[in-house]
Parts: sequence; C-alpha cells; structure tokens
Amino acid sequence: MHNKYKKIIIATAVASALTGITGCVGSNAVTAKVMQFNVEVVDNRYARGGLNILMAPVYGISVAVDYLIFNSLGFWTGTNPLNGKPHIFDTKVDATFKINDDLDPSLKEAPIKPIANLRIIETGVMTQVDDNTLKMDITYSNGDKAVLTGVKQGQLVTYYIDGVVVSETSMEQLQAFTTS
Repeated sequence: MHNKYKKIIIATAVASALTGITGCVGSNAVTAKVMQFNVEVVDNRYARGGLNILMAPVYGISVAVDYLIFNSLGFWTGTNPLNGKPHIFDTKVDATFKINDDLDPSLKEAPIKPIANLRIIETGVMTQVDDNTLKMDITYSNGDKAVLTGVKQGQLVTYYIDGVVVSETSMEQLQAFTTS
C-alpha cells in the first residue's frame, strides 16, 4: 500500500510540474471566448465593465481550463486544439540567446502531433439517397474530401463520416434543436 501512495504522489507531482511549466503561457482560447462574449453582449463600455465583474467566477474557471488543459496541449502539440494557433513559445523572434543551432532537431519542435485536425468546410453538397438516408459530400479548404451520411432507423438517426459512426441522435432531439 505504501508503494502505491508513493507512485500516486510522484505521478501527481510530475503531472503538476509538466502542466505548471507548459500551461501558464499560451493563447488562452477559452478565456478569449469568454472575453468575446463579454464584449458582444452589450455595446456600452460601462455595461461591459459591470458584466465583467459579474463574470469574474467564469473568468477564473476559463483561466484554469486554459492553464491546465488547452495551453498545455498547445505546448506539447505545438497548436492549440481550440483555435489552431501555434503555441506562443514557437514564435519566431530575434532572440538574445540563440541556442537552436546547437540542439538536436527533436528539441526544436513540439514532440506530439496535434490532436485536432482543424479543417474548414469549403463546400457541402447534400443529396437524398432514399426516404431514410441523407448524404453530404464535403470538400475541405485543404482539398481533403469526406462523406457525411445520416441514416434514420425508427426514432434514431445515426451519423457516419466515411463509413465510421460518429454520432447518434433521436428524432425528439432533432425536433427540439430545430425549434430552438
């Protein structure tokens, strides 16, 4: 039992250290969304200031989420998964101390491939296959193509991208969505 607790403490310390080192700086994408909401709700600077005070707990949570999750992911993958921006530590500047030339190339870039594949849909052409099936041929801005298919079976609709199930909704959920 004693060894188990020791391992948990060490793993927690390592995780905290890695997050502390990498999460404190980044694009703060969640907090940026909260700030955007704050500014877009009302056009008056004093009302925005009041709303900012009321939203202080939300800002605290958004900063924590950025710090613990998204800025750390951005550091380790090189790209923030929410906004696709490169990590601030990868910014090209005229640095005072130049050490990259003396380092192994593996120490110059993020070690993990980005987990988000941020592609923008350029076109989507919808066709009805039969009474229970809709298909959309998607072309992304980078030239990739995909097929999104929705198949209704009873009261459920199953969605596939390139033949792989990605989601399922009920007709009731779809009706609620269209009325909202």
